[in-house]
Amino acid sequence: MLVSYELNILDALQSIHTPFLDWLMVAVTNLGDYGLIWIILALILTILPKTRRTGIALMIALLLDVLVSNIWLKNYVARLRPCEVNPTVPLLIPKPLDYSFPSGHTAASFTASCTLLGMKSRLGWPSLFLSMLIAFSRLYLYVHYPTDVLAGMLVGFSLGALVPSLFNLQSSIHALRLVPLENR
Repeated sequence: MLVSYELNILDALQSIHTPFLDWLMVAVTNLGDYGLIWIILALILTILPKTRRTGIALMIALLLDVLVSNIWLKNYVARLRPCEVNPTVPLLIPKPLDYSFPSGHTAASFTASCTLLGMKSRLGWPSLFLSMLIAFSRLYLYVHYPTDVLAGMLVGFSLGALVPSLFNLQSSIHALRLVPLENR
């Protein structure tokens, strides 16, 4: 029953297709392929001394995302993609070969942007905007259901809150150790 409602939403999105939007959504979704943009960003941040902690936090969060989303949830839920359920809709990108739930593009993007926000990076808000575009592109391109994207967002929000919290907790514990016992 939920699938029919979700297909109705995806079918409605097919009515807004234009050549420009088709090009834009393909370009945006390609940015999220394999989480590569986020991995490259994590590497750059890790190389720079001033942003090293943020880069390491981002790498850890992305690794956890791969484990949770791509290795565990996708294979556990094993949901077919909308383009497999309704193959009459022409795809603008090659049909992804893995399962649909959750959206890996969305999960990686929101994991990255929420981690950046949690680490108080200036890149947090711009990356969140890009994450929203990537999530929408997955619906526009008919390769994910809305609940796949929502689940990807939830994974991203969760990991993006967890990892910075652990980093901030570790910093607090480390700061306490630096204060001599007689001054506590």
